[in-house]
Amino acid sequence: MKRYFILFIIIFSLKPAQAQLFSKEKVQQSVDIDNKRWSWGYFLGFNSYDFHFDYKNYDRSPRTGREIAVDRNIGFNVGLLGNLKLHKNVDLRLQPGVNFSSRGFYFTPGNGVTEDNRYREINSTYIHVPLLLKINTNRLNNFRPFIVGGVSYSTNLSSNEDNADDNYDGQFRMTTNNYNWEIGFGIDFYLYYFKFTPSIRGVFGLNDELVRDDNPNSIYTGNIDRMTTRAVFLNFTFQ
Repeated sequence: MKRYFILFIIIFSLKPAQAQLFSKEKVQQSVDIDNKRWSWGYFLGFNSYDFHFDYKNYDRSPRTGREIAVDRNIGFNVGLLGNLKLHKNVDLRLQPGVNFSSRGFYFTPGNGVTEDNRYREINSTYIHVPLLLKINTNRLNNFRPFIVGGVSYSTNLSSNEDNADDNYDGQFRMTTNNYNWEIGFGIDFYLYYFKFTPSIRGVFGLNDELVRDDNPNSIYTGNIDRMTTRAVFLNFTFQ
């Protein structure tokens, strides 16, 4: 997560942005875009998906520290944007996209879990549909900060929810339909031909996404009370 904030700070430290911040007089660009009732765009970006686990019996021993260690990787986002202007400083936006992610985790060795069968790699493709409320500040020259929040629905196309095999067969299963809440911030930069918007957003799962093994006392899933997604999105929108 730290790498996203560092990249975000670097982007906003570019000289053109500094010039706009300290210049009182500036020719405004893309003036009409904020006057439109509807506006459209697309976005590209990156993601980092994580899991949050709640346990029935949490192992606090110094040897393990936690039951499951998550290995996070960088994924890719792409999608479309539909924006409805509700007020001078308030927009409602639908931002459907496809997210490609990769993450893995290590089960704690012991009780039948060995070094050979403790790792699971999860490659997921999500159809992600957030409905977000965007609250803007007043425009200052050619930029405008905002905060954004809302809810989202995700379809995990790689969930294996209906797969008859479980972890004893080397198959980790998750639910297909998932729900989240999201919050983030960003800055609109008004360029000559379009509006460019870098933003960062946190995604927090609402429902339990784990499909448990057939054995209720499974060495893999028996101690997991709840598993939810945590993710960070860094998106670049062109509108």
